[in-house]
Amino acid sequence: MKVNKNTKRILLGVLAFFVLSFVVLVIHVVMVSKSIKYDNASMQLARIDFKQPIDSSQAREINTKIRKIDGVGNTHFNLKDGILIYSVDNNKNSDEAVYEKLVSEVPYKAERFLVTNEMAVKGCPAIDKGSFAYQFSNTVNKIFN
Repeated sequence: MKVNKNTKRILLGVLAFFVLSFVVLVIHVVMVSKSIKYDNASMQLARIDFKQPIDSSQAREINTKIRKIDGVGNTHFNLKDGILIYSVDNNKNSDEAVYEKLVSEVPYKAERFLVTNEMAVKGCPAIDKGSFAYQFSNTVNKIFN
């Protein structure tokens, strides 16, 4: 079977595209998954669930108020689900104290999210260790780190 010159060029171009895409993917995984070293091991994530719809201006108000509380670091408000996630330095404050102070300052119904024993046993819900994405990223990290 005779293959003409144009077909060879197209196949070579497609192969080059996939090889280049794979290399870019590996570089991306290595760059975004570098180990982050925290100076402060006492940081903890906490979550507050709001029991009523919160709009963007109310979320900004809540974020402003919680950031003023001593020990609170990063915050993220998920408007769609009405969930506030924040980090707190346990040496300066507790997540329970932050929650109590915030709900006393804002007029919205909220509940502190507590992890059950069943949830703790299952581990992180964001990582499915059986998924291809996790296995691929983990393999790339083992090779380059």
